Amino acid sequence: MAQFFTIHTENPHLRLIKQAVNIVRNGGIIVYPTDSCYALGCQIGDKNAMSRIRTIRQVDEKHHFTLVCRNLAEISLYARVDNAQYRLLKANTPGSYTFILQASKEVPRRLQHPKRYTIGLRIPDHPVALALLEEMDEPLLSSTLILPDDELPMNDAENIRGRLEHQVDLVMDAGSCGLEMTTVIDLTDDIPVLVRAGRGSLDPFGIEHGS
Repeated sequence: MAQFFTIHTENPHLRLIKQAVNIVRNGGIIVYPTDSCYALGCQIGDKNAMSRIRTIRQVDEKHHFTLVCRNLAEISLYARVDNAQYRLLKANTPGSYTFILQASKEVPRRLQHPKRYTIGLRIPDHPVALALLEEMDEPLLSSTLILPDDELPMNDAENIRGRLEHQVDLVMDAGSCGLEMTTVIDLTDDIPVLVRAGRGSLDPFGIEHGS
């Protein structure tokens, strides 16, 4: 049975953040708010928790998990970032973007795309997510909370609890945080490539709408 925390969006209570992080470190899956929509999160090195998220989402090994990071230094640890990529990242983080980059040796092979050896990374612009990351002192392995038969991500914490209380360990209720997923940009080539249009604007990347 999942625990349920009601947490202040702007000033999250540190005691609740610490409890959430303890759940993650003990193998748990949490539902937490971001600046785009609610997400599922677990610890990077926890193979079992990752497998449970795959089951909830019903996705295969080609699904790009995201490492949700607190800053650019953390992204640079888990991805190979050149100067041009760094400038783009610096100008567009934190925000509602997920960037596909070449994974560094710090990323376990099972988290990388099996053929491209890439990983999705992002820095959220949400106080609760950032407080979790600060307390974790490492990225969260994350996936958007959208269930297999749903067209949109889940946005109501009570509804999330009702549907997932036996599959996750904690639901963090920070109210409505949106239904629009991040914009996913592939930065592995010289020219940014749109993978998924979402909340983040395409303008900074020279990508035309509808591309």
